[in-house]
Amino acid sequence: MENSPSPSVASLSSSLVLEERKQELEELLASLPKEKSFAGSGVTLYQDFWCPAMLLQNVISFQNHFQAHDQDIILASKPKSGTTWLKAIIFTIVNRTQFSLSSTPLLTKISHELVPFFEFKVYENNEIPDLTSMSSPRLFSTHVPYASLPKSIQESECRIVYVCRNPFDTLVSQWHFGSQSSEFQSSGWTLEEFVDKFCEGKEAFGPFWSHILGYWKESTENPNKVLFLKYEDLKEDLTYQIKTLAEFIGFPFSLEEQRQGVVEDISKLCSLNVLKDLEVNKSGKYGSFFPNKCFYRKGEVGDWVNHLSPSMLERLNKMIEEKFRDSGLSFKYVAC
Repeated sequence: MENSPSPSVASLSSSLVLEERKQELEELLASLPKEKSFAGSGVTLYQDFWCPAMLLQNVISFQNHFQAHDQDIILASKPKSGTTWLKAIIFTIVNRTQFSLSSTPLLTKISHELVPFFEFKVYENNEIPDLTSMSSPRLFSTHVPYASLPKSIQESECRIVYVCRNPFDTLVSQWHFGSQSSEFQSSGWTLEEFVDKFCEGKEAFGPFWSHILGYWKESTENPNKVLFLKYEDLKEDLTYQIKTLAEFIGFPFSLEEQRQGVVEDISKLCSLNVLKDLEVNKSGKYGSFFPNKCFYRKGEVGDWVNHLSPSMLERLNKMIEEKFRDSGLSFKYVAC
C-alpha cells in the first residue's frame, strides 16, 4: 500500500498550485484590454464585456467554482436597473410564510445583504466559500452577462429573473450612483463623456445592448428558465408583476392568500416609496462600497428629461436604433 503524502508535503503542493494559479491569473489580467472608468479602478474587457477591474478576479472565481442547485433563484440585471428593489420583492415572496411583514428582515437589512451578489460579496476577495449549508431555495444576484454565467447555472434547472430598464433612465441612474464615490469626484468626468462611453459599450458590465439582449434571447427561447421583467412594468402594476414573479419562481399565491390580500400587502411593503423611507435604507453602509441611501434615489420613469441634452439623446437614439433593431424588444421612456 502506497504511503500518503505527509501533511507538510500536501500543504506545500497545495501552496504551489495556488501560486501557479495566481500567476496565471495575473498574466491574464495584464493581457486584457483596459479602459478608464468614470468611477472605480477602470474596466477590463473580458469575454466580450467590460468588467470592473476590481471585480474581475471575483468573477473568474465565481465562474470556476459555483455549483448551481435546481432550486436556486438568481436575479440578474445591468447596474441601476431596479436590482435593489427586485431583491426586496423576491425575498419577501419566498419568505412570506417564515416572516410576517411586520418582522421581515427587510426592516433591518438592505436587500443586498439578503440576496447577495456573486461578484461583490459571495466571491469577494477571490474567496471560494462553502455554500452547502445555505437553506433552499438559495437567493443570489449578479450583473454578469448570461453568456459568462457558470455552466452549472446555464445547464441546471435554476430560475433566473432578469430586470431591465430603459437606457435613458439607466444611464442617468448610473451617473448619479457613481457620483457618490470619491474616485468620481476626483476624476473630472462630465455626463457628456459618460454618454459617449455608454454608447461605445465601455462601462461597467457593458455593452448595455449585449447584456440585455443576451438575457432577452434566452427568455424567448427558454421561458421556463429566464423571466424577463421591465422596470417600467413593475412601476405601472406592481401587484400584477408580483403574482407573475411568484408563479415563475415556484412560490405561487394560493386562492386563500389572494382572498386575504397577501399580494396587495406585499405590494405595499415593497413599493419604492415605502422601501426608500425605511431607516435601514436611509442610513448605514453596504460593505465597503456605498451608503445605503445611494441605492434608492427617485426611482422615476422619465427622469432622464431633466438631465440629457438634445445631442446626448441623438447619440443614444442612434445606438438604440442600431443595436436593438429587429430584436422584438422595446422600451418605455415616459412615466406610466
